[in-house]
Amino acid sequence: MDRRNLAPLLVLAGALIAGVSYVASWDMAIPDTASMLWKGAGVSLLALYAGMLARNLDGWLICAVMAFGALGDMLLEAAGLTVGAVAFLIGHLIAIWLYLRNRRPVLTRSQLLLAICLVPATGVLTFLLPTDRGLALAATLYSMSLAIMAAMAWTSRFPRALVGAGALMFVVSDLLIFARAGPLVDAAWIGLAIWGLYFAGQTLICLGVTRTLARNPLG
Repeated sequence: MDRRNLAPLLVLAGALIAGVSYVASWDMAIPDTASMLWKGAGVSLLALYAGMLARNLDGWLICAVMAFGALGDMLLEAAGLTVGAVAFLIGHLIAIWLYLRNRRPVLTRSQLLLAICLVPATGVLTFLLPTDRGLALAATLYSMSLAIMAAMAWTSRFPRALVGAGALMFVVSDLLIFARAGPLVDAAWIGLAIWGLYFAGQTLICLGVTRTLARNPLG
């Protein structure tokens, strides 16, 4: 295999190992900085993988989406929820731009209906979930930006089985975060579900976009 083709695969393998193994750090007595870097390593390597494959603007956009996701992962640990959410929001806006540049020319009625319903449904659920009502409005505004990103992913030319599904997994992961601040506060499984859905979703998005761009870059 050509070394130029092997290197991205090794980086992708490293991303998967870092993302999956991060769960093990939860039971380790390691410094906060090490935990933060471990958390950010998986999606950081996805950003590197996307950057190694980038050949046009869309390639660099998906690289930036992953980079801001990784930054958000680390800032959540280092600076708190609000600062981390800002990094994720920037990533969502870049992703929306990417998906708008790659719109699917024809949508079925069911596909369009899902995209239209996703945003208000996510907003309503997010508003209702937190016990701390002071968190509800800000969480709702953020979650609706995420839902818009997911709706744009669903209606883009990228494969729904990868990119669309990955974006929906991201939405569910964040809904579980807000549920943990409300009715699921004592659920033992929720941390694993949040991380698993999030990291798997980011991986599917990255793979779906990069593979499509490799086969059929935007004119």
